[in-house]
Amino acid sequence: MKSNKTLLSLAVACGLFSVSNASQAAGFQLAEYSATGLGRAYAGEAAMADNASAQWRNPAMLTYLKGTQISVGAIYVNPNVDVNGTVSHSLLGTTQASAKDFAHDAVIPNFYLSHQLNEQLVLGFALGTNYGMETELGNDFAASHFGNQASVITKEANLNVAYQVTTEFSIGGGVRYVIGEGHFGATAPAKNALTLPQGTTLKYMEGEDNSWGWQVGTAWQINETNRIGASYKSEVMMDFDGHAKGITYGAYKPGMMSVALPATAELASYHQLNEKLALHASVNWTDWSSFKELTAVFPEKSDLIKSENWEDNYRFALGATYQYDAKIALRTGIAYDTSAVDDKNRTATIPETDRTWLSIGASYVATPQLTLDAGFTYIFAKDATINEPRDASDATSAQIGGAFNGEVTGNVWLIGVQANYRF
Repeated sequence: MKSNKTLLSLAVACGLFSVSNASQAAGFQLAEYSATGLGRAYAGEAAMADNASAQWRNPAMLTYLKGTQISVGAIYVNPNVDVNGTVSHSLLGTTQASAKDFAHDAVIPNFYLSHQLNEQLVLGFALGTNYGMETELGNDFAASHFGNQASVITKEANLNVAYQVTTEFSIGGGVRYVIGEGHFGATAPAKNALTLPQGTTLKYMEGEDNSWGWQVGTAWQINETNRIGASYKSEVMMDFDGHAKGITYGAYKPGMMSVALPATAELASYHQLNEKLALHASVNWTDWSSFKELTAVFPEKSDLIKSENWEDNYRFALGATYQYDAKIALRTGIAYDTSAVDDKNRTATIPETDRTWLSIGASYVATPQLTLDAGFTYIFAKDATINEPRDASDATSAQIGGAFNGEVTGNVWLIGVQANYRF
């Protein structure tokens, strides 16, 4: 089986609630690529070159790294997402539908390597992820007919190269290899029009795929204290092959979904105000308007799973770094993520809403070669209302278990650590 975005979208296909919507980046993106950037709310990343992780957001920043460098770390994600509402059916009456803390915790690891070939040419290798989530609402969730479980794991490897064209300008680019797998499902609630036993599988889908993409970036060193960076990541098409089962599809039904992981772009700046203080800022864009619907393709026909009608998302971030002394640097930042869906099209599948980031972090120079970083972020999301069915794609689920009207609330804690070594 497949999805219109990643296997994460597979979660969408069944109408699942996604933790990534109440936290992290817009849609089901994961912004957490390093603990270094986490401490400043990922402000100015395309213009920053703290360590080898810089290539993840802008490969051109590799030209600012000397010698051979390794950066490795992980970020712990603790989402706290609740849903409260009611399910109403003309024949079954009204039932409370609530689930608390239904999004699973996760640890997001990363690894980066950079190697300077000469004064102008630098190579880079990166391992990380841009998408991931896991939710479990349970069979006792009264709106489980819209979805009650989802798991998505994606991994990405980058091979990058950067070249310093002149003293002021650098360019970079690379190839991206993306692997994805996951599952999602929906079950019959206790009250349903088909009189099915509670927990009966209505839909269950799983699949996997791998695909290629690319990224490019540039950096302009205006002068010694001011820099601008820009980067672009291509859309990545995923054709998830797998199977479906349940009341809707039978015991086993091979199928696929094509998922377009959206293109993204970033414009960032870095400004060294004095020997102690630097400011950084960035604007990010994601082409979520390409996410219109989820369609499953089977040998005999196509099946519209759910319409989505998303819109482009923007992220605005401002951060600061203060050099406390020769060994300690302090960071802070704030960011605002706009929703990738309006109130009319918000669904129980992905209750997308605006998010605000508040971050702090620090670096400690343990030795001339080793630097340790830590970052902490609190994300709170605007409360979001959900009203389904919205259109014909929701009709079958509503007929089975009733319409769902509710509200999703949530916050997320992020804690990250990073170790950076220079040879």
